Amino acid sequence: MIGRTVLAEHPWLKSYPAGVQWDAPIATFPVYQILDDAVKAWPDGNALDFMGKKTTYAELSDMVDRAAKGFQALGVGPGVHVGLFLPNTPHYVVSFYGILKAGGTVVNYSPLDAEKELEHKIEDSQTDIMVTLDLVALYPQMAKMLGRTRLKKIVTGSLTDVLPWPKNWLFPLAKGKEIAKVPSDERHLTFKKLIANDGRFAPHQVTNLDETVAVLQYTGGTTGLPKGAMLTHANLTAATSMYVTNNSAGESALEEGRERILAVLPLFHIYALQINMLLAMRFGAEIILHPRFELEAVIKDLEAKDPTMFPGVPTMFNAIVNYPGIEKMDLSSLKFCASGGAPLPVEVAQKFEKLTGCKLAEGWGMTETSPAGVSTPMEGKAKPGSCGIPMPGIELKFVDVDDPAKTLPMGERGEICIKGANVMKGYWNKPEENATAFTEDGFFRTGDVGYMDEDGYLFIVDRTKDMILCGGFNVYPRNIEEAIYQHPSVEEVSVIGIHDEYRGQSPKAFIKLKKGASGFTLEELKDFLKDKLGKHEMISDMEIRAELPKTLVGKLSKKELYEEEEKKRQAAAA
Repeated sequence: MIGRTVLAEHPWLKSYPAGVQWDAPIATFPVYQILDDAVKAWPDGNALDFMGKKTTYAELSDMVDRAAKGFQALGVGPGVHVGLFLPNTPHYVVSFYGILKAGGTVVNYSPLDAEKELEHKIEDSQTDIMVTLDLVALYPQMAKMLGRTRLKKIVTGSLTDVLPWPKNWLFPLAKGKEIAKVPSDERHLTFKKLIANDGRFAPHQVTNLDETVAVLQYTGGTTGLPKGAMLTHANLTAATSMYVTNNSAGESALEEGRERILAVLPLFHIYALQINMLLAMRFGAEIILHPRFELEAVIKDLEAKDPTMFPGVPTMFNAIVNYPGIEKMDLSSLKFCASGGAPLPVEVAQKFEKLTGCKLAEGWGMTETSPAGVSTPMEGKAKPGSCGIPMPGIELKFVDVDDPAKTLPMGERGEICIKGANVMKGYWNKPEENATAFTEDGFFRTGDVGYMDEDGYLFIVDRTKDMILCGGFNVYPRNIEEAIYQHPSVEEVSVIGIHDEYRGQSPKAFIKLKKGASGFTLEELKDFLKDKLGKHEMISDMEIRAELPKTLVGKLSKKELYEEEEKKRQAAAA
């Protein structure tokens, strides 16, 4: 029987499904052991499916070992950071594990990074070697970094290395303009040459899992330069173990050696890295790799390849439920679908479950938490608007937004703080920020604002940095967005705070309409919202757009909207 004191501090315990233990042991081990264990269990099982070319776990392991030896020949070992500037191709998977087996640290880079961000990350992370592809969309950006930054060598892969026949033969003919010319000099090495060896690398054993950084993962933000979250081997594998424990019971439990995951989210993002690669390989799943999210290609594979797992972000699921004719398609193979990265509109979750019969579980986590945090129980009730309950081994508490030393009672709205073996070691080279990032009792301050109900379900209100101050009132864009999503014509919406001479800030909504939907005026929208929002929350401006800015992961991005509005304000003031 659970005591009253325990329930007061951990109210989520009473909401745990039968067979799942919150206090279950959380296993940690070197990250590369995930692949090694999968190879032992399923050597002939398919590990990857890239554009129709399949790679078994044994074949993947052989390439990883050869990559490890190739990296060691370049000087990779403990303390050496190697960057990955790659989309979802086998090069990423091989390089990731190869770097770790060589004893190095992976630094993830986004192909959407601007030159300023690339320069900052290379210098800040001390990246001397970079792996990319010989594509016009990628290589020239990184070539500029040679001589301008500390970057010394670029390893370039080619899609012809990994495409099936005859696509590998046709690609240079059909897409020749997309292939960049790469010099042949001491600063360049082809991926083919990197792995052209016998694979007998010098094994490197990770002896301190809690201290050895496996991945340096940079976090985004609306302001300032990105910070590198130091994710140790213990952090990443603890998070994987939490997901495994969380899916250990009920009809929707994942089965070893029998799952297929549709991997559309970019692996350089922590959510995809953890779910689409590390967790998938813990279960010996086949990873169906997509270089990017293309709706037609995703719909085709959902029908043709019968994936059982599909993690995504709200914009992806929104696009799927609004796809013409989707209600006639057979999507019954899906049994585990999760949405993360941003708040999931209730309407989208309900439509998706009705279409597929698969519960769309919402979750919450961060780069700094590897990214385990909170998830909707697969066997249990889901509460509209909630992202679920803390995962096994994770504790949450709430502190006052203005006074983080003050812990709030459960149920009160405050900054969410998290503790667990999955929480990062700290920010790279940021001692001052690390001093304020954690509470005195070791909880990480997330910057997210939310509250927990009596059953332990977490409700995210907003980011502290996105909070709008309207005439002294705290206004949360998430509340306004949820209200606007109830309008039948709205497909996507982003709300930001814009300058207001009288109130300081006021909310402005940027809206994308559903296909075929008619527009409406600001006054008409205000009339629709008047019984859904308080007067202090009411929008002051609205803009209808054909598309809203998104990150490469597919999350709606407010950064560009803030920048546009600031330029307008400055121009008006000039």
